[in-house]
Amino acid sequence: MGGNSSEGTTSVHDFTVKDIRGNDVDLSIYKGKVLLIVNVASQCGLTNSNYKEMNELYAKYKDQGVEILAFPCNQFGGQEPGNNEQIVEVACTRFKAEFPIFDKVEVNGGNAAPIYKFLKSSKGGFFGDSIKWNFTKFLVDKDGNVVDRYAPTTSPLKIEKDIKKLLGVA
Repeated sequence: MGGNSSEGTTSVHDFTVKDIRGNDVDLSIYKGKVLLIVNVASQCGLTNSNYKEMNELYAKYKDQGVEILAFPCNQFGGQEPGNNEQIVEVACTRFKAEFPIFDKVEVNGGNAAPIYKFLKSSKGGFFGDSIKWNFTKFLVDKDGNVVDRYAPTTSPLKIEKDIKKLLGVA
């Protein structure tokens, strides 16, 4: 029996994930930063507004210690069907995202990425642990603790006050 890989994991910083180019990224590089972790999709009704507002937040707070980590996922309505190159094209060219985009993952089910198993076990939503749709957002403090979870329809700019609180800026 393979144990659950998030057992004994206490922080987002304990994970290594793949970036969109297939390179390993040790999330401990984000120690001391406030993270917004989002499962993204290129063809969702929420895509335009979310990318626009995530870009705004990122531009405003990246120099103060905020990172947005975007994980493409095709589990909701087949709205992220592309390969990694196509996803980069949408995220970085069409939406001008400057925040890191990671390898396409599953967020629900047996093949869910370990980072998502951890996020969900830290903050179950209204529907138990499952992620309900694209653009579910997790807010993580500087120590890697999941402090909040937001619905897909929560606009990224509505999270700004919580981000500021974690940054300690009024």
